[in-house]
Amino acid sequence: LLALDEALSRLARLEPRLARTVELRYFGGLSVDETAEAIGVGTATVKRDWTLARAWLHRELDPDGVARS
Repeated sequence: LLALDEALSRLARLEPRLARTVELRYFGGLSVDETAEAIGVGTATVKRDWTLARAWLHRELDPDGVARS
């Protein structure tokens, strides 16, 4: 969980909206529609951001779940 938090912090510095999408969808349990309303963007944007954020996090975390330096 610490590695994920560190990776999310890095993502927030690079792409704040993507990090916010992860926070709302993953940790907050919000739907795509709810996330779109909370952020103030369309549902297509949330879907795209969610896909990009998950791919970015996947690349940042190794198979053991440890963030890369």
